Amino acid sequence: MNEPITHAAPTIPPLGEVPAEMDAWVIRKERLGEPLTSFQYEKMKTPEPGPGEALVLVMAAGVNYNGIWAGLGKPVSILDVTKKDFHIAGSDASGIVWKVGPGVTRYKVGDEVVLHCNVTCGQCPACNGFDPMACEDQKIWGYETPYGSFAQFCLVQSQQLLKKPKQLSWEVAASYGLVYFTAYRMLVDRARVRPGELVLIWGASGGLGIFGVQITKLLGATAIGIVSSKAKGQLAKDAGCDHILDRNDFPGLAFTPNETPERLKARMDATKKMGKAIWDCVGEKKGPDVVFEHVGQETFPTSVFLAGRMSRIVICGATTGFNLTFDVRHLWMRQKSIIGSHFANAEQCQRANELVHQGKIKPVLTETFEFGRIPEAHERMYRNQHMGTIACLVSSPKPGLSTLDEARAAAGSAGG
Repeated sequence: MNEPITHAAPTIPPLGEVPAEMDAWVIRKERLGEPLTSFQYEKMKTPEPGPGEALVLVMAAGVNYNGIWAGLGKPVSILDVTKKDFHIAGSDASGIVWKVGPGVTRYKVGDEVVLHCNVTCGQCPACNGFDPMACEDQKIWGYETPYGSFAQFCLVQSQQLLKKPKQLSWEVAASYGLVYFTAYRMLVDRARVRPGELVLIWGASGGLGIFGVQITKLLGATAIGIVSSKAKGQLAKDAGCDHILDRNDFPGLAFTPNETPERLKARMDATKKMGKAIWDCVGEKKGPDVVFEHVGQETFPTSVFLAGRMSRIVICGATTGFNLTFDVRHLWMRQKSIIGSHFANAEQCQRANELVHQGKIKPVLTETFEFGRIPEAHERMYRNQHMGTIACLVSSPKPGLSTLDEARAAAGSAGG
């Protein structure tokens, strides 16, 4: 099962020419499990764009944890949600618009794009005047839809298309969308971080956290990053983090279900020690104004306890568990708020992406995998052996390329 993978990058056809079949890494119900098992190479029928849709030649794709969830079939099997017998994961991509469906006028064949992963109906009241993230049929593309980015072509709504920053290679451009746009909505639109505030960021060297740090600094706030190693701390510091806390300095910090009294005491001692470390960082007895949460079960009780009076805890996920247990007295007596946040709408993605075009936010891509190693890339994230973001080449034949012509030349392909 775990023999070396030798699948070469897909060939690049002439511009606008759509082959009947495409190369893809596919998840199926009978092989759900860890990434090296669940992701298998197949030839799949190339999808046809319908009204308002576009077919994109994928040059590179970003790795996110939702692809791992899809492969594991946890917390639910996404195949039961989509009602399909296959799933192509991947919620981040850079590429070329290859074909457009009826009614698409904003983009044309040949445009270089990156994608955001919010899929909406476009017809409900939320989509037309409130917030598309409240859409009655809102989905995350590449997770709750079947044709994600780990294939030669992907199928998207045209409203998902964003202009690719010209200065970025295909793999860097593919690496940031889901995590960066999520962090942007969390801090800018949901928590409404203000200049001078203190923001505590869990996993400050990871995909979400590294952008949480940069956004915090851009907003004029102070970033305290929590990491799990010196190397990760240096990465967060390089991204602009003002203060670094290493979780290893606070043994017993993680919450576990069914705690014994002894275990509870050890956890609270570690939590208070971290609180004291925050005071030492900022030079006063002050808790964070905002806590940037995405870890969930292991960290949420600490987040609630440490957050300052009238603070906001903004959460977008729970990689260590969805059932959160915490002492609610610390919430109501100090008037703290818990704010849920889920990805971002198209307008927020556009605003966030413009900051990348301007060079004010910089993607932090730490590893790039070849097309044939896409399962291995997910395995690395599953084992928490990564920092920053991970991307995989798809149609781009090697790293460092940023245009279709460069990719053709490197691949020795003809046409166009």
